[in-house]
Amino acid sequence: MSEVVVVGAFKARPGKEDDALEAFTALVEPTHAEPGCILYALHRGADDPSRLTFVERWASREALDAHLKSPHVAALLERVEELFGDSADITVFDAVPGGETAKGSLAAHAGSSA
Repeated sequence: MSEVVVVGAFKARPGKEDDALEAFTALVEPTHAEPGCILYALHRGADDPSRLTFVERWASREALDAHLKSPHVAALLERVEELFGDSADITVFDAVPGGETAKGSLAAHAGSSA
């Protein structure tokens, strides 16, 4: 099992910015308690507060799949159209080796001191 990284970018519908932020903020605490959650961080656009992005790290694809089936995510999924329309862009990544882990590299490579 190898770690996966997820980046989910969303743009709240006009007039739904506060509701979207509240709905996403409510996901953070229960998600942090899930097995396999290494990082689950919500960000709001500095220049466009209607843009919300999650950066996530999961111990395995199985842990991510369990998260996606959790009750708190299921409840949010019922509101995705209302809050975001079709703006969701969610991508699952495998980390590429390189650089220093202290500066953000998520995968060690041969010869690395990280």
